[in-house]
Amino acid sequence: MAEQLNGFAVIGAGHGGKAMAAHLGMRGFPVRLFNRTAERVEAIKARKGIGLTTQDQEEGFGPLELVTSDIGLAVQGSKVIMVVIPATGHHDIAERCAPYLQDGQIVVLNPGRTGGALEFKNVLNLSGCKADVTIAEAQTFIFASRSMGPAEAKIFRIKNTVPLAALPANRTPEALAALEEAYPQFIAAPNVLHTSLNNMGAVFHPALALLNAGRIESTRGNFEFYIDGVTPSVAKVLEALDRERMTVAAILGIRAISALEWLEEAYAATGSNLLEAIQNNPGYVGIKAPRNLEHRYIFEDVPMSLVPISNLGRKFGVSTRAIDSIIRLARVVHGVDYYQRGRSMADMGLENLTVAEIRHHVDTGGLPDRSWAR
Repeated sequence: MAEQLNGFAVIGAGHGGKAMAAHLGMRGFPVRLFNRTAERVEAIKARKGIGLTTQDQEEGFGPLELVTSDIGLAVQGSKVIMVVIPATGHHDIAERCAPYLQDGQIVVLNPGRTGGALEFKNVLNLSGCKADVTIAEAQTFIFASRSMGPAEAKIFRIKNTVPLAALPANRTPEALAALEEAYPQFIAAPNVLHTSLNNMGAVFHPALALLNAGRIESTRGNFEFYIDGVTPSVAKVLEALDRERMTVAAILGIRAISALEWLEEAYAATGSNLLEAIQNNPGYVGIKAPRNLEHRYIFEDVPMSLVPISNLGRKFGVSTRAIDSIIRLARVVHGVDYYQRGRSMADMGLENLTVAEIRHHVDTGGLPDRSWAR
């Protein structure tokens, strides 16, 4: 008789993982928390949960069923596995999970950045995972949250809606049904190309950090990242990145939302151009810049957001000169070859696929049979 799956496993005990585990636990859901470094969760393990302050300033406690650095103990028996780590760790977590996954489980990447679900599923296949598992990705993280201590977290805001898609898309209703009681904010996106190519972090984060590098380093981030950091010239660069992202999406048959449209949808912030909309956004007021350039806005968003968009553009004949300029600038600043480190077409399992085959793959899970060509 198959094991009854129940509750949530939260993978990662950083800012987002702690907030999500506490939020779920405080609302009565069974939660297991996994972190690769045991020392980081010792206080949570001793306390058997996490203290949480919500966006309404409600203070509570989220009890946890298990706190562990053994991923098998966290994953086995859990119905939904919420992966809440930087996208640079998705490959590693997929390999670690592969031996323990079970039929009927749902893995959600929070968020997937660009190509997250595709890479995660491809790694499971290459690792020999035979379990019938649904992989899904969120377009963005559902919370604005911070860790407030070893066993405390704070949620500043819960987003009203977050698009989510499963791979393949015909499993999205199943994923949403499993999440609905805990997170009704998740809504269906057409497929993972939509969630991946509407990744606004690709537009806003790396360029804004790099073009404000001198100011970040001289003030240790003591300025408002969006309100002060987005000047007329910086906004023009962001608009160029946005156009290239949307063009890559279009070649794949996706009508991507523009950054200007997204600001209005997410924050009700409007303007005749990106500069005006950002300056008119009260949601950005008070958000400080990173304290230094060793920040996820570069080391995560460049390889896991910009590089896969550039790779898709290169494969299908779309110029991404602005995107490539930011990737190269990040390489100079960090001394890291982000093209080498970033998500490749092979990582996502798309290396030899046509546009039509990619669309078929994300919608139905089917891959072309090329056995005749061997």
